[in-house]
Formats: sequence, structure tokens, C-alpha cells
Amino acid sequence: MNREGWSRGSGAADYEARVDMARLRAGRWARAEAALAGAGLDAVLVWKEENVRYLTSLRPQVIAGKNGVLNGALFRRDGAPILFISGGDRDRAEATMPWIVEFHTIPILEEPGLVRHAAAEIIPGVLARHGLGHGTVGLDLASKLLMDALADSCPGVRWTDGDAALQAARRIKIPEELALIEEATTIAEAVTATAIAHVREGVRECEVAGEALRTLYRLGGEYAHVTTPFVASGERMAPPTRLATDKLIREGDLVFIDIGAMWNGYFGDIGRTVVCGKASAEQRRIYHSVWAALDAGIAAMRPGRTNAEVAGAIRARAEADGLAQHLLSLFIGHGIGCGSNEPPYIGEALPGAASVALEPGMVFALEPLIWVPGIAGGGGVRLEDMVVVTEGGARRISRSPYCEGLLH
Repeated sequence: MNREGWSRGSGAADYEARVDMARLRAGRWARAEAALAGAGLDAVLVWKEENVRYLTSLRPQVIAGKNGVLNGALFRRDGAPILFISGGDRDRAEATMPWIVEFHTIPILEEPGLVRHAAAEIIPGVLARHGLGHGTVGLDLASKLLMDALADSCPGVRWTDGDAALQAARRIKIPEELALIEEATTIAEAVTATAIAHVREGVRECEVAGEALRTLYRLGGEYAHVTTPFVASGERMAPPTRLATDKLIREGDLVFIDIGAMWNGYFGDIGRTVVCGKASAEQRRIYHSVWAALDAGIAAMRPGRTNAEVAGAIRARAEADGLAQHLLSLFIGHGIGCGSNEPPYIGEALPGAASVALEPGMVFALEPLIWVPGIAGGGGVRLEDMVVVTEGGARRISRSPYCEGLLH
């Protein structure tokens, strides 16, 4: 098992111990059981893709726009998970996932009659057989129709929130998870490098994204961190256009790339800004400020410090450069793992955001973005790195280089 913080390779090997997937699942189940006990839950019934993956290791066919209606899982504090699975994936899953002891085919949970059938004829029997007919069961994501149908068909069950418990379980990564994140980040670095290599005058943003996605799939990535790959050039970064368009990249354009990768259920998320040709002095000033702010934020990521303190360090650095008012009105960083973006967030300014003390094993993507309007070739810069909190402080997981033409 690699505990040294580097990527050994994504394949299986007979000459060294890599990731023990059985140990990974056992460790995740142990964290989930503890989180359920802490929340007073007997079980959780989950539908979000990242929670189903975390609890079962199911890699299903993903249909755009259908998160939460294709597959689900019931996880109890005292037993293996149970899969509620699309008929299209069931045969393959039963043949290849021996750690799952029970499978139930469900429809896509949208059509009212099918939803009511699943809620009345499939789920209640499973709950009853496993002693949950009068238990406390958490839900993470469900339509109003499904929630009402479950309340009608399972009157003895106390339904409550279960997503917070799963977020708590996933917050600290065990060593096997960290090893998978290292591999996902390595693929994300290759995706980013490919994109940067195709940045030149006369190439469209969508072409850059296309070449990067070819690398993603060639290296065995499952899909990108962002479903709509983010390649924005020139004035499209001021304000940011967070997708790839048919805009032609021009001499003097800043080009931002944020595509990332998922591998074995975990995400690597990297963002880099480069320049096509020669940068202006103002573009270099903005870039250097973002680079310094990112560095200040990473330096602040020590156990016991809070996400608010990390955000404060980033904002203070931008303020020193006279650019704090140009920070994007979005969080500055986010947790990452089985979820592409997951709590806790760094720099979320909206009311209700939690202040969380950092702990070893937390993994974040830190991504300050400053954009200044009215600059030829664009004045928008973001840099994003993967960072793990360790006992001794923060460690950058990502190694993609910064742009020398903008840094100096």
C-alpha cells in the first residue's frame, strides 16, 4: 500500500502492493457505520452517485441529468450494503461484485406510477426483512413524489436527513482513498498537459477540450471533473465563461483550462491559466497575484486552522495587490473525493456556510480566481491545485507547472 504520496500506476501488479480494494471498501464501511451511529441513524437510503459509489463501489452507466434516479443503496450499521440498481447494470453487477449480498432492480425513478411501485412494492419489503420497519432511516436525495410514497408505504419508518452523515464519513480520507486520489490527479495532470500543448493561435476552445478528453479516456479515466469542460480564452475569462466554446484563441489571450479526471470513483481537479504568445504587464500582475494567493492559502492549511482562516489568507494576499474586489463571487476551494465538489467549502460567502477545523486526511481543491474587465486578451486568471492536509501541514498533490510566461 503506497503511503508515500506519489502515483505508482493505475494497473494491477504482481511485484508490489498497490491499492487493496477490499481494504478500501472495509475502511469506507467502517467510517459510514461510525457516522450513522453518531447521527442516530439505523440506516441510510442513498441515491446520489457519489454516495452509492462510496458505499457499494458501483460504477454504473451515467446518463446526463439523471443523478439520483438511476441507482440507490441501503446501508445499515450492521451489514453489507444492498443495491437498488438499474436493470441495464444488474446482470453485470451481480456477476462481478461479490461484496454485495442483495440486488433489487428498480426503474428510472421519474414516472409517477413506476416511482410508486418501487416505493410500495420493492423498498418496504427490504426494510422490513432487515429490521428497519420501525427504524430511523436517512435519505440523501429524493424527489417529493418518492418521499411522499415512502412515507405512505413505510408508516413505521422515521425518515430524516442522511446526507450529512455521509458527508461526515467521506470528509477524512483513509490511505487507500488517498492513493486513488493520487492516481486520479496524475491522470488530471496529463489531461491538463495535453490541453496546454494544444493552445495556439487559431485553435478553438472546443478543440483544446476535445484533445484533452481524448487523453482522459486513453488513460482510463471515467469522466471529467466538470461535465462541461472549462476552456475559456481571452475575454471569455472576464467574466468567466465556464465551458468550452467555438471561440478562436488569439495572440495575447489568457487561456484557462479546468477539466480534471475521475478514476476508480475519485476525482483529481486541476486548473491552469496559460498565455498564447506574449502576455501584457497587467496580465502578468493578475497572474502573480493569484499564484501568491494560492500559495498563501496552501500555507494556511494546517490541522486546527479553519476553512475561514484559509479563505482569509487568500483574500489578504489579493487585498495586498489591490485585487480583492475582483475575486470571483464563488467559493475559493472545495472538498473533493468521491464527490467532485463536496463540503467543507473554503471561502463560501453566502449565509449558512460552516466554519470547519482542518484535520489530517482532508483533501481540497483550492482555486482562487481573479478577473479584471477591459484588458485586451482577457484579465481573468484561476489556478487550482489538489491539496491534502497532513499532520505537518498541507501537501500539494498536483504537480502541473505554472506558466513561466506569466509568472516572470
